[in-house]
Amino acid sequence: MTTLFGIKNCDTVRKARKWFDANNISYQFHDVRADGLEKSDLTKWVKQVGWEILLNRRGTTWRQLADKDKTDINESKAIQLMLTHPAMIKRPVMVKGKVVHVGFNEKEYKDLLQ
Repeated sequence: MTTLFGIKNCDTVRKARKWFDANNISYQFHDVRADGLEKSDLTKWVKQVGWEILLNRRGTTWRQLADKDKTDINESKAIQLMLTHPAMIKRPVMVKGKVVHVGFNEKEYKDLLQ
């Protein structure tokens, strides 16, 4: 089963969900803000793709952080920030088996899922 992690009102997540539906690919949607996120899941993602890929430094949540929270970022601090502020995770995160993919790219989704 493929699981798509994100936030339901995110435009990129909406595009990914629309793509899944249009291609008749079954998936489960998990809203990280409403449904929460397990530290074990986030840690697995970090090990696969790296915290630098997962941490969204372009979003409003990052920009609103205190400067002390933005300095000296390392893996441990990034994981804690993303657990505290799930909107800081780059979206969507697609998990299929052991494959973790961050962001939405139609060609990459086709290669991974079809």
